[in-house]
Amino acid sequence: MKTFNYKIKNESVESIEDIINFNLFKNEKNILIQVFCGQDHLNFQKTVDLLSDYLPKAFCIGTTTDGEICEDEVSTNAIIVSISIFKETTIKVSYSQEEDSYKRGSYLAKDLLTSNTKLLILFADAINTNGEVFLNGIESINKNVLIAGAMAGDNARFKRTYVSCGNKIFNNAAVGISLNSDTLTVENDSRFNWSSIGIEHTITKVINNRVYEINNLKTIDFYKKYLGKEIMDTLLLDAIAFPLLIKRNNKYIARVAIKIFEDGSFQFNGNLKEGEKVKFGFGNAEMILKDTIIPFGKNYDDIETFFIYSCMARRRYVGDLINTENKAFSNITKTSGFYSYGEFYKQDGENQLHNQRLTVIGLNETINKKVKNQAVKEIDKEITSSKYTKTMQTLTYLIEQSSKDYDIQSRNLEDEKINSQILVTSQKIFLRHAVHETNTPISVIMSNIELYEMEYGKNKYLSTIEVALKNIFNIYDDLSYLVKKDQVKYPKRDIDFVDYIRSRIDFFNISAQQFGSNIIFDSNFKTLIFNFNETKLQRIIDNNLTNAIKYTDENSNIYLVLKKEKEDYVLTFSSCSEYIQYPEKIFKEYYREESTKEGFGLGLSLVKRICDEENIGIKIESNEYYTSFNYIFKMESQ
Repeated sequence: MKTFNYKIKNESVESIEDIINFNLFKNEKNILIQVFCGQDHLNFQKTVDLLSDYLPKAFCIGTTTDGEICEDEVSTNAIIVSISIFKETTIKVSYSQEEDSYKRGSYLAKDLLTSNTKLLILFADAINTNGEVFLNGIESINKNVLIAGAMAGDNARFKRTYVSCGNKIFNNAAVGISLNSDTLTVENDSRFNWSSIGIEHTITKVINNRVYEINNLKTIDFYKKYLGKEIMDTLLLDAIAFPLLIKRNNKYIARVAIKIFEDGSFQFNGNLKEGEKVKFGFGNAEMILKDTIIPFGKNYDDIETFFIYSCMARRRYVGDLINTENKAFSNITKTSGFYSYGEFYKQDGENQLHNQRLTVIGLNETINKKVKNQAVKEIDKEITSSKYTKTMQTLTYLIEQSSKDYDIQSRNLEDEKINSQILVTSQKIFLRHAVHETNTPISVIMSNIELYEMEYGKNKYLSTIEVALKNIFNIYDDLSYLVKKDQVKYPKRDIDFVDYIRSRIDFFNISAQQFGSNIIFDSNFKTLIFNFNETKLQRIIDNNLTNAIKYTDENSNIYLVLKKEKEDYVLTFSSCSEYIQYPEKIFKEYYREESTKEGFGLGLSLVKRICDEENIGIKIESNEYYTSFNYIFKMESQ
């Protein structure tokens, strides 16, 4: 067999005969054409019409894409025409417009399969086809035949995808071809390289591939909670980097959302089950490419053509490195394919729908012992030898191992009854190490944000990250204090309260401004020196400022006042916020009057503890118009 790959740009569709020498194929009987279209519906139609005119006996299927592969080059908004000619292999082609995805798959299988079918290549529209159910339909007719292919894309619009059979184009159908031969050799392979991260979550309400609730939250609220409200306008595109990972048969498979409904439910391209445990997945360019390009033990020297059906997330997440991934195969032989919304793959005897995965099919009809391509080894060496790649591989291993350790620990805690003292001690040890290990990456991130802004100016995305990071800093400082308070002495020193308060306001001002608030400080003192512990003072000020930012009405200012009342000095935090119904509970651990606000309810508990230790009085005033926290320092200034 031989394969010829052609790239057609937008302006070249009308002159396709200048790009493809159709005379090469006029005497061939078994011709397979695959069209990978990154252009509009009109150009897709023109292309398949012209191919049908020039090669009327060819068997042609096509799909729209989120990127196209032609040898080692990745394109967008192009059309790739891959023409393969076979000597010892016959081809059948079919399509199905059955509304039910299962029937759609079973119809194709019945129509395409023969006694010597070696491979089915299948394309299905992504918006109207449940890919997992579709593959179940294929498997109901034949459990053993090898499958390949993917679900169509539409350049990340998630609106309408198309597939084609002959010169017919459909937006609600599946198409396929069968390769039937006694001599054809087929090899398949795949790579995933996404890692699970974070805790397990539970699918609590789902019907097939439409998920209504996760952790008893509306699916859209679940995504807002963990990925942030800022990406809601582009959620379907941004969330492809963070798929839901489900462990089935001890292996993770990914599921990504392709549609959001008005009721907050999400449509995924494959089924999930009620009660199923999921984790978020995390990928990185170097993490995706951390494995060797051609796995050890695989010998592709005799392959005559590769077809790659890969996930759109790999192209968008990996960037330019994706060319290197494909080059490993194109250095061996002809290579073509596309980036999809879901990949079809045969693994462990099952038809499987995947996301985030590269799948590849290698074909050959004759045995031509080729000289092993040394360029593949050079690509492997190039990717795996860079300092940054090695760092990312180490980080990936750390994430994976930490997640595994967490899973084991969770299972042990569920299975074993340990007394409360051992549990508390274990938590303290874990917290001490976590706090210690957290400080460096937080500081590095903050330093780099500041360096970036010094060189390039403010950036709204980095500003949002900075706000979140400052909240993490505050949590880190609280945890650090809690961990160390019994082991570390906190000495007192002379502190200028006025200057110190201003420095903390400067730290939190950008966080307040994100909510339309300004922090306004008023004091009759230019300086006010107290002998006090700086760490404890910071916890009092930071936790009150953090709470004020969180609970103050949007576009309302936050006021700090430092004044003298008789023999005492009073520091007041006040703003417009909800009326506090139970002031006597507000300083208790884990208590939050507004359950919709994120947090642990630990900050004010810590403040109360410090105030008790330092003999600082607390007075709360709250009504429907404003709330104030007053801290009364019973000491003499210097």
